[in-house]
Amino acid sequence: MNSSYFTEEHQSFRESLRGFLQKEVVPHIEKWEKTGTIERFIWKKFGDMGFFGINYPEAYGGLNLDLFYTVIFLEELQKIKSAGFAAAMWAHSYLAMTHLNAEGDERIKQDYLAPSILGDKIGALCITEPFGGSDVAGMRTTAIKTGDKYVINGSKTFITNGVYADYYIVAAKTSPELGNKGISIFLLDTKTSGVSATKLDKLGWRASDTAEIAFNNVEIPLENLMGEEGKGFPYIMQHFALERLIMAINGHARAEYAIDYTIEYMSQREAFGKTIDKFQALRHTIVEHATDVEHCKVFNYAAVARLNKGEYVVKEATMAKLKSTKVADETIYSCLQMLGGYGYMEEYPLARLLRDSRLGPIGGGTSEILKEILSKMIIDNKNYKPAVE
Repeated sequence: MNSSYFTEEHQSFRESLRGFLQKEVVPHIEKWEKTGTIERFIWKKFGDMGFFGINYPEAYGGLNLDLFYTVIFLEELQKIKSAGFAAAMWAHSYLAMTHLNAEGDERIKQDYLAPSILGDKIGALCITEPFGGSDVAGMRTTAIKTGDKYVINGSKTFITNGVYADYYIVAAKTSPELGNKGISIFLLDTKTSGVSATKLDKLGWRASDTAEIAFNNVEIPLENLMGEEGKGFPYIMQHFALERLIMAINGHARAEYAIDYTIEYMSQREAFGKTIDKFQALRHTIVEHATDVEHCKVFNYAAVARLNKGEYVVKEATMAKLKSTKVADETIYSCLQMLGGYGYMEEYPLARLLRDSRLGPIGGGTSEILKEILSKMIIDNKNYKPAVE
């Protein structure tokens, strides 16, 4: 563990979390992977342990800890053979709840943030649309003010926790004619009339529920507007650095897990009279991947340290996600190959890791979109500034 960033308290937290996951989560993973449903009891157990409140204010039941506790939370979740379960946990805690904390008023924080920290309510962030993908500004969902309420119409897709969530954080256009300057953010209780969610069938992340959501004349009170009307796009942009770093950390952690598992397998698997960890071609391949992963990890930690100080690290976070998700895919592909036929069997973790990892370069902004963002910064000298002071 890198002592530049992690203290003994961090290490104690890691050991506590690791023990909790092995005892409370791992015995249920295979069932959740098969059913695509994570049972509610585990959310409450996470809440009781304080894992959903790591970065949130003590006033709402949080622990107000530094971001390296979040790093530990993310890394350990990648090492229990279900990126889908991990996604459900961090999408709740770091996508939906981030907006509750940043843009929610006191009522919203008391009624939704505090119960979310306790694991009593589950949240989902609803931005991506069927016709929009990474083009956030091109969203079509509208929220039209009518008297004392907003009326929401439209749809969202690829929404993690979308089926079983208790509330949605919804981005919608309050002034469609203004483009990205007409987007606002809303809190929407999932029991509201006119909301429907359809579970999607995915290649990986099988334990998590991912939904397409439809809003048909959904009426919500004016006070469910979060922050200022028309500021939704800057609010979304403001949190992208954290989301990209989360996915970068997930990438280096699952690649590290794949390497560790493969080295253990190689030390036991024999061919031609010796264990396969003695064959130079395989040894050197592992070393190359381990080097790439370590480079990603060091870079990711440095970016987290700067974000933890309040610096705006959109460039570094974008680079981190771009590189770490690519390295994870390449590493896991090679590790599966080293298991031979066993790597193709579902009872071994590499098959699932390969499927789960493939979402890395897609979710949270595709690699192609990230490259264009970086091109504007590196080639066109565009200087992005914090969207909201």
